[in-house]
Amino acid sequence: MTDSILAPKPNSPMAKAGQAPKIGLVSLGCPKALVDSERIMTTLRGQGYSFSRDYAGADIVLVNTCGFLDSAKAESLQAIGEALNENGRVIVTGCLGVEEDLIRATHPRVLAVSGPHQYEAVVNAVNEHLPPVPNKFVDLVPEQGLRLTPRHYAYLKISEGCNNRCSFCIIPQIRGDLASRPVASVLYEAERLVQAGVKELLVISQDTSAYGVDIKYATSKYRGRDVKAKFHDLADELGNLGVWTRLHYVYPYPHVDSVIPLMAEGKILPYLDIPFQHASPSVLKAMRRPANQEKTLDRILRWREICPDLTIRSNFIVGFPGETEEDFEMLLDWIEEAEIDRAGCFEYEPVTGAPANELEGIVPDDVKRDRFERLMEVAQNVSTGQLAKKVGRTIDVLVDDVEPENNRAIARSKWDAPDIDGQVIVSNATGIKPGDLVTVTVTDSDEYDLFATPVVKAS
Repeated sequence: MTDSILAPKPNSPMAKAGQAPKIGLVSLGCPKALVDSERIMTTLRGQGYSFSRDYAGADIVLVNTCGFLDSAKAESLQAIGEALNENGRVIVTGCLGVEEDLIRATHPRVLAVSGPHQYEAVVNAVNEHLPPVPNKFVDLVPEQGLRLTPRHYAYLKISEGCNNRCSFCIIPQIRGDLASRPVASVLYEAERLVQAGVKELLVISQDTSAYGVDIKYATSKYRGRDVKAKFHDLADELGNLGVWTRLHYVYPYPHVDSVIPLMAEGKILPYLDIPFQHASPSVLKAMRRPANQEKTLDRILRWREICPDLTIRSNFIVGFPGETEEDFEMLLDWIEEAEIDRAGCFEYEPVTGAPANELEGIVPDDVKRDRFERLMEVAQNVSTGQLAKKVGRTIDVLVDDVEPENNRAIARSKWDAPDIDGQVIVSNATGIKPGDLVTVTVTDSDEYDLFATPVVKAS
């Protein structure tokens, strides 16, 4: 995914004397990489740099890469090449940066290369190749920092790295082991975002529910109180800020059970993004992931008893080496039994350096494609049924966009994360603006979306 796409630049002069040097940014990959880009932007803005939305206005281009899958590496290399062709002065950072030899062999003209969350190295490279021009009248950075998301929602990254060693994944090789932020740091950042107008916090990391393990759940002072760096405690504190809090990338450890009551109470959104990946014990074992799918199913049923509004999003991999038709059928049955509300699916793709590459039982491409299509059909049927249950209800939605020509708004409910889930299409949307929280009545549904009208307030 490209978060910033820059238009061509005819040539690449240095910044004009006395003017703030301008940086173009191409940010690829997941929300965690987007947060890295935001942090880099904030630091550079504080040093006097400004930003360009196109190649033509940029004195230098920063490409934040993705390197998780080989296809993502190819996309990153293509983006670097485009930036070099259209601008000529390019600095590379991000996950693909750990393969500097590959980058320089493909694009020898890049000015500098650094790896993921090496913020100081990126900033130093920019300083070296495009020195800042201090200006006390323009060097102003909002207290909450610069963001690449709309004003009304923001990603809140609570840790880096991961301690798991899934056989298909190289994230620990790229980003290292789990490194949790102090809880007070996270909470004060969340406060600043809310004060800046954010109405939804999307909590992200590589493994959100492992938060604090590496620092032994260390206590830190937040508003004069001792707060532990624990998954439940963090969720509880975020729930006191008066905005939507959505949990992403939650590994299904037993202690995840403790946040379900917070959802039932309305402190945090009734939404869990859990990458189950599969349901067959043999496939999960080969993936080096927990293989207690029956126990997990029982837990999901208990979660729904405590919080009937709970929505579960998950991703699944089909065509993993050794996956049989029986394994795949088990996965389909499990998705139906668990009523996975939002499902994404990926055909297995080898990742350079991943242990799964050594496994036997390669699944042919045509079989992977067939299984992908069958899984998405089952997931669509489950989604259709789950959304139909919402018709007739009155709910709050957060507006992402408006279409005045159609007199409608594009919004999301507490069951929908931005970019990856469905939407709530609100008709009769006169006067509604992006960022508004609106109470609506759900009038209809389809496979992925809800349709609604605003509740008319009594005069």
